Amino acid sequence: MINNQDEARRCLLCKKPFCSLKGCPVRTSVPECMALYREGRLDEAGKILFDNNPLSAVTSQVCDWKQFCFGHCVLNVKGEPIHWYSVEQEVSERYLFQYKLERDSTDKPWNDGMSLQAGDASSPHGLSVGSVCGKRVAIVGAGPAGIAAAVWLYRSGADIDLYDANPRMGGVLRYGIPAFRLDKKFVDIYEKILDVPGIRFFGGKALGKDILLNDLRRDYDAVLIAAGAEKPALLRIPGEDKPGVVEALHYLKDPGSYALKGKRVIVIGGGNVAMDACRTAVRSGAETWVYYRKTFENMPANPMEVEEAKADGVRFRVFQAPIEVGDGYVIFRDCRNETDPETGKLVTKILDGTDHEVPCDVLMPAISEKPDFGILSGVLWQPNVWGWPVTDESGRMGFQDDSPTNVWVAGDFTLGPKTVVEAVGSARAAVDGILSFLK
Repeated sequence: MINNQDEARRCLLCKKPFCSLKGCPVRTSVPECMALYREGRLDEAGKILFDNNPLSAVTSQVCDWKQFCFGHCVLNVKGEPIHWYSVEQEVSERYLFQYKLERDSTDKPWNDGMSLQAGDASSPHGLSVGSVCGKRVAIVGAGPAGIAAAVWLYRSGADIDLYDANPRMGGVLRYGIPAFRLDKKFVDIYEKILDVPGIRFFGGKALGKDILLNDLRRDYDAVLIAAGAEKPALLRIPGEDKPGVVEALHYLKDPGSYALKGKRVIVIGGGNVAMDACRTAVRSGAETWVYYRKTFENMPANPMEVEEAKADGVRFRVFQAPIEVGDGYVIFRDCRNETDPETGKLVTKILDGTDHEVPCDVLMPAISEKPDFGILSGVLWQPNVWGWPVTDESGRMGFQDDSPTNVWVAGDFTLGPKTVVEAVGSARAAVDGILSFLK
């Protein structure tokens, strides 16, 4: 059990905190908050955390802190890094459930915490709040990036219309991350916080279907697209269209609609979505396996999630690639890691002649996700060489005719399926750009 008081006392309050400067995608001011925590000034510390990252109470729970703040603590050299995330959970949860969203009428910058610009971690963005009163902004996507942007833009004086294809706010927080990893009270509270005059939520409104981007461009002063990466990648193998194949993203959205008790479930993949899917499936009473084409060291998932999945009863097979889906089975082929003699890089090769059948009632692919760029239909947006929207540093989109645009993207639409805290960081950059544009 972590003692937060002990952790706060152990913190060195570094003048150049690697945990903030290098380890945190939103540059949380860890030393400042730790100093306030030591003095018992939790509300002041909570305000700093919320102003810098409105989802601090969430990101401190679900993000890969071992990779971020914890992994960059200078005390790692002694093998005794500070558990800042635990202190952050205590402080930010206390503050979140007493917070009331209001317009900020001061002349201070909306974000006078740590800059996202590399090399300068203390200078404010310099955007005065209260300077965009009367401006209207449409935000498409009520997930982490959209919620954070709504908070910051509202405080700066803008009126917000928040659209989402789902009936309720939360995005991946509500419809992706299981309740055993994130209590839904941390999602519900944002519906209450954003229920203020000047913010309207429209659920069940999908961009490209119920609403069109060209209409939003015309009707609003600025538009932010913060929709999630909800288009699963295909396995591209025979039989993946069979009824027994269920995309992990679809399963996580409504696990209760799938009767898995007593069935053998195989999840394909090694990322966080795969871990969420397998841990949810095993809790439903399924015999659950994860098959991954590389080894544990190559898994992009948080290592703690992998260990917790094992503790839950999930079983793993590594160096396994699916080749074909049959009726009640999947054909896998063995793999191995080899060093490419030309590049020197480690590559995973599928080994011919190693095919073997594995019994399977439900196959859940969780190999990757990407945004559905089809929702941008009707707009001559400019793609880069990888097919993603061309943007500037703030996420402002470029159009093929080089016309001025009032459209920004954030979250998965610019990052791909990254972490919640990285989505919030991209939203902050977009809000900077939007406020500069509106002024």
